[in-house]
Amino acid sequence: MNGPLHDVPTATLLRRGVLLLVGMGIVGTAVELLFLHHWGSAGQAIVWPALAVLTAGAVAVGWRASRNTIRAARIVAMIVAMIAAVGVGFHVSENLAAGPLDRQYALTWSSMSPIEQGWLAVTGGVGPAPTLAPGVLLQLALGLLLGTVRHPALAARPAHKRITRTTSDASTSLTGMAR
Repeated sequence: MNGPLHDVPTATLLRRGVLLLVGMGIVGTAVELLFLHHWGSAGQAIVWPALAVLTAGAVAVGWRASRNTIRAARIVAMIVAMIAAVGVGFHVSENLAAGPLDRQYALTWSSMSPIEQGWLAVTGGVGPAPTLAPGVLLQLALGLLLGTVRHPALAARPAHKRITRTTSDASTSLTGMAR
């Protein structure tokens, strides 16, 4: 079995696969948000720059990986993950606020325990805001972060920053350093 991918290391194939899944997730999320007209408020619009920087990070890691682009992609992924976590909180909060207005729970909402209310808000049993939506953004950010783990670009060090060991007679010293 000698195909074009035969000589590619497994770690490289997996990294490319993860980045491809991140890219497909970004496209799918953007299309879904377009269909939902998800730009009516600042809270809704924040997802668009998040998707844009995730796209830039995934492209940078996939095509022009360097130590700096890997670090930048990691920072982007962490910031987007935080935005997504806040988004989950906003969605749960909106669902909790909608609970007393829900046709099925209007009469019983105030008598329910906070745990029951929270469960319904998180699982989509009540309210208009799906918690899965910002959860997908979190997943995409974590996918980008995973695509940078042990990236070969991080192993490459500029020649002027390398420290090599040399042996001279019976003593060992570091090149470029005073004895």
